[in-house]
Amino acid sequence: MATLSAADPHTDTLPNRQVMGTTTLSTKDYALGGLLGAAALTLPFLFHLLHLGTIFMPMYLPLMLGPFLVHWRVAASLACTLPLLSALLTGMPPFFPPIAIAMAIELGLMATCAGLLYRRWPRRVLPVLLPVLLFGRLAQVGLGYAMGLVLELPAAFLSFASVMRGLPGVLLMLVVIPAIIRVVRSNTTTPMSDTGTHEVRPSP
Repeated sequence: MATLSAADPHTDTLPNRQVMGTTTLSTKDYALGGLLGAAALTLPFLFHLLHLGTIFMPMYLPLMLGPFLVHWRVAASLACTLPLLSALLTGMPPFFPPIAIAMAIELGLMATCAGLLYRRWPRRVLPVLLPVLLFGRLAQVGLGYAMGLVLELPAAFLSFASVMRGLPGVLLMLVVIPAIIRVVRSNTTTPMSDTGTHEVRPSP
């Protein structure tokens, strides 16, 4: 096990921390994770009331914000489970066609990649977010194509249509997520460390 030190920039000094192998999770990781999970369940309902759910992909927004605010393991867990939980609670996204499963795979991969890249290049939100979103669109092409083959639908058309329909949501994330992170950084004395947790620094 790696030794934790207060001088190590890869750790933080918050109390109530749980140590799991080489992974350290703070109570703030869990609290913020809970808020992001609640937002991932609530936002799609609100967007669908305005018939904008499939265009702006509202569930993606809080789940892709997660890797920049909480430990990447928490963010990845939320991204994998929330589409399935939402499908069980609200029927959106549906299990048949298996959109909920495809979203769980896509979001899980995206959140994991974003969290690990942000750990490697902390404080660089847009250079991390942009390639991850492009990777997500490529994953969507593959998942849409596979879904089309399984359901005996035009696979190429289905994958292309799903990607094009989600482009407004991608643009929304590219604008909103960096803006939220800037606000968080400007209003906290515990800026993000490169592990996705929080590093306490004295107030100026």
